[in-house]
Amino acid sequence: MCGIIGYVGADGALPIVATGLKNLEYRGYDSAGIALNNGTVDVFKQSGEIDDLTLPAEHSATCGIGHTRWSTHGQPTDANAHPHTDESGDVAVVHNGIIDNYESLKSELSSHTFTSETDTEVIPHLVEEHLSDGDDLLSAVEATIERLEGSFAIAVTTSGQDGFVVARQDSPLVLGHGEDGNFVASDVTAFLEHTREVSYLEDGDVALVTGADVTVYHDGGTVDRPVQTVDWEADAAEKGGYDHYMLKEIHEQPQALRQTLSGRLDTVTGDVDLELDLPEQYLNSLEEIQVVACGTSNHAGQYAARLLEQFADVRTTVEVASEYEFRGGRDPWRTLVVAVTQSGETADTLSAMRRAASAGARTLAVTNVVGSTAAREADDVVYIRAGPEIGVAATKTFAAQVATLTMLTVYVGRQRGALSGDRASTLLENLRRLPGAIQQVLDEEDATREVAYDLIDSDGFFFVGRHLGWPVAMEGALKLKEISYINAEGFAAGELKHGTLALVTEDTPVLAVLTDGAKPDQTLNNVKEVESRGAPVIGVSSLDDTTKYLDVEFAVPDLGTLEPLVANVFLQLFAYHVADALGRSIDKPRNLAKSVTVE
Repeated sequence: MCGIIGYVGADGALPIVATGLKNLEYRGYDSAGIALNNGTVDVFKQSGEIDDLTLPAEHSATCGIGHTRWSTHGQPTDANAHPHTDESGDVAVVHNGIIDNYESLKSELSSHTFTSETDTEVIPHLVEEHLSDGDDLLSAVEATIERLEGSFAIAVTTSGQDGFVVARQDSPLVLGHGEDGNFVASDVTAFLEHTREVSYLEDGDVALVTGADVTVYHDGGTVDRPVQTVDWEADAAEKGGYDHYMLKEIHEQPQALRQTLSGRLDTVTGDVDLELDLPEQYLNSLEEIQVVACGTSNHAGQYAARLLEQFADVRTTVEVASEYEFRGGRDPWRTLVVAVTQSGETADTLSAMRRAASAGARTLAVTNVVGSTAAREADDVVYIRAGPEIGVAATKTFAAQVATLTMLTVYVGRQRGALSGDRASTLLENLRRLPGAIQQVLDEEDATREVAYDLIDSDGFFFVGRHLGWPVAMEGALKLKEISYINAEGFAAGELKHGTLALVTEDTPVLAVLTDGAKPDQTLNNVKEVESRGAPVIGVSSLDDTTKYLDVEFAVPDLGTLEPLVANVFLQLFAYHVADALGRSIDKPRNLAKSVTVE
């Protein structure tokens, strides 16, 4: 996720675009840049936070586009910062999304000089090609996006032409209609102080934006996108109209997962492309994978461990990073240590990764942040590409971590010959369907809210599941504890009768994961035990006949071994609405930090 802002009109563009970037800083803060067009294009960009961006005191341009970056391709450097230009410097582009086929496009453009590591840079060079053929900017952008595969929201400006052209596919763009000019941005918060009149572009739309007018095109013809009046305050606008970042990020999961999966799956062959170069000899020699992580990342690792053992035929252990020691008697060469850390800066996880490296083991970081310490220090890295997460309680990054680790499972299993193409294709097809399945859950939020409100006076909560449902139960309990401050415990369902059943009463609701991949029939036996003791039972289920044992049932779409991950979204929504009903500080829960950078 990155931030885009553009303005063209009667006023100076520099202060408007610069302020718009600051308003979008929550969308990315690795680097920032602005392109100003007053007949010629001037670009100012650099790595670091927006406040570090060196800009002129004044500039005569009344047209400009800006970008704040969350890195997905290439390190957060000056060269990789947006806007990107063609060789002449006449075309400037800002982009949010991922161009899946940028490598093949770059090969086609071998006569051009590229100066960055980013996927975005192919866009200005493609536009340049079409402009040199005599196209105007609108036609050049339309021809360019026909070549692009993946997700994108782009704004393009060029010397000698007024305004800019924008386009979107699977990444948001909103137009702002002002009295003295017009705007484009990733979120309305970028320009809310100037206008509240907006229209939202749809996938496949291309728009020509000038100071006088905005014209939207789709499939070669003009279309009208209705103008709406935004009544949010600026703080709510940053949250897309949601009351909290956490809720916004729960709802961002389908889009975040599309970014995670984009360009990486081949559901026909059953192969994945994670840009990894782990030698086949090494993977075939593996005796063990050790996953080290904390909190939510540890739960993602627990989920992955079961997949790795089932589909890649390799013993996998998961350890809390703060308790990790590389065990003696194991051949470091035959052990891969996977460090899972959203921020890439988690102190305990970095310490565990370093201990593994010092013992001679190969290390692989699974992280969200390009250029983070974990990414720099690990032998190999896979990015989850979920975009920035503002809420302290992790939501979309958990889903993206599990999805990424599932792809890693396929990669390792295929390399080791343990996973057939057919089985891999089935698993990858379920991954491909995951965003849509989660959207179905999000569409049922009102029902989840109602159940949550009914149970806010409970003494405590128990979350249970088996196999892949166990880490999801632990994650569900963690979310509720983090943001509601109510005691909650997540554990393997079979452990109920080994002590915890003594605590079960009519005031301790039980939330059970009863999906494929979670041994639902066996878990249902445990549900019967708590139901007979009067506890309210909420089941997240894909079973056909559970109604007589459940007080409330939420149905999970058919998705095989990924069904527990879909079930997790119900648990996130449940935790959120319990905390919201209690008036808790959801985005900044007491005593907690987003990234734990001290041991």
